[in-house]
Amino acid sequence: MKIKRIIQEQIEQRLTPGKVVILLGPRQVGKTTLLKDILAKETSSYLFVSGEDRFVQGWLGSQSIETLRQNIGKYPLLVVDEAQHVLNIGLNLKLAIDHIPNLRILATGSSSFDLSNQTGEPLVGRKWEFELYPISQLELSATEAPFQTAELLPQRLIYGSYPEVITSVGKSDKRELLNQIVNGYLYKDLLVFEEIRKSKKIIEILTLLAFQVGNIVSVLELSRAVGMNTRTIEKYLDLLEKVFVIKRLGGYSKNLRKEISKGSKYYFWDNGIRNAIINNFNELNLRNDVGALWENYLIMERLKKQHYTKIFSNNYFWRTYDQKEIDFVEERDGGLYGFELKWSKSSIKPPSIWIESYPEARFESINKDNYLPFISELQP
Repeated sequence: MKIKRIIQEQIEQRLTPGKVVILLGPRQVGKTTLLKDILAKETSSYLFVSGEDRFVQGWLGSQSIETLRQNIGKYPLLVVDEAQHVLNIGLNLKLAIDHIPNLRILATGSSSFDLSNQTGEPLVGRKWEFELYPISQLELSATEAPFQTAELLPQRLIYGSYPEVITSVGKSDKRELLNQIVNGYLYKDLLVFEEIRKSKKIIEILTLLAFQVGNIVSVLELSRAVGMNTRTIEKYLDLLEKVFVIKRLGGYSKNLRKEISKGSKYYFWDNGIRNAIINNFNELNLRNDVGALWENYLIMERLKKQHYTKIFSNNYFWRTYDQKEIDFVEERDGGLYGFELKWSKSSIKPPSIWIESYPEARFESINKDNYLPFISELQP
C-alpha cells in the first residue's frame, strides 16, 4: 500500500535556491522514503549523502568553504540524510548555501538534530523546517473507505501508525517491529547524549509516563519514583520531547484562582511505541487503559492535522483544583475551543465554571462515532 505524505508537496514548494529545507522526525517514520519520492520527481541532478558516513562527516563538517565547494561540485541540489551526525551541521550548511550560487539543500534529521541549536542560529532566515509524524489518518483517508477506517481503528489504538507497522498484516509482525523500534533505535538514540548516563532510569521514566497518559504528571513524584533530582527529571523530559518520543501539553489558565496552570500532561508520538514500552498489546476488550489510548491517539492525530494543514494553534488541557476538566483546548484565530475526548458515546456538557469563565468559547465532545472530522478533514 503506497501512502502519499501530505507534507511532500509543501517541501517541494519550499525547495528553492538559497534555502535549506529541514525534515525532522523520529527514525523509521518514513523520512528516507519521502526523500526518494521527492527525488523521483527531480529533473536536475543531485548529490545524495548520509550523515552516518564517516567520509561525509569529514568534508561536510569541515567548516571550509573550499572543501564544501569541491565535494558538492556542480550539483544544484544537496541531500543529506541523517544530518545530525555531522559536526556543526548548521554552520556548514550555512557556508554552503551562502557561498555556492543557486544551491538547494534538503536535510533530514532524527533525534539529536535540533538539540544543540545545530540548525537554529546559523540558519536564521535561510531554512524551512518540517516535522514528519507517523502516518496520519488524514493521509490514510485518501486510500481508505470509511468502513475500513472503522474496522482498523482498534489496531491503530494498539499498534500505532508507523509506516511499516501499518503495512504489516500479522499482529506478531507489528509487535516485533515496534519492539525493534523501541530497543534498536529509541533507546540507542537517547543514550548517545552525554546528559543521559543511566539507561535504566530512562526506561523507568518512560514506563511511568506511559501509565500516566491523560493525567497531570508530577515531576516531584517522578523524581521520587526513579531516585533522581527534579532538575535531572526535567532535563530528561525535555530531551524525550526533543527526540520525538513524547509531546508536552500545558494547562490553560487566565490566572483564575481555581485553574491548574503549572502542571503538564505528556502524550506519546505513537500509541504503538507507548504500548511497546509497557509490553502490552492486548486487545481493547482486555484492557483497562482504553480511555488513555483514545486520548493519546486523538491528540496526536489532531497535532498531525494542525501541522500538515497549517492550523496555527496554542494547545492546552484545562483543569480546576476541584477536578473539573476539559481534555484538549485550542486557542486559535482569536477563539477558544474545548474538546472532551471520550471513547464511549455519551452526552457531555462543559463544566459550568468553563462556561462562566469563557462564555464565548466553543465546546465539542469527540467520541468514536464522530471523531473523523476532528482528525481527518481539511477544515479546522
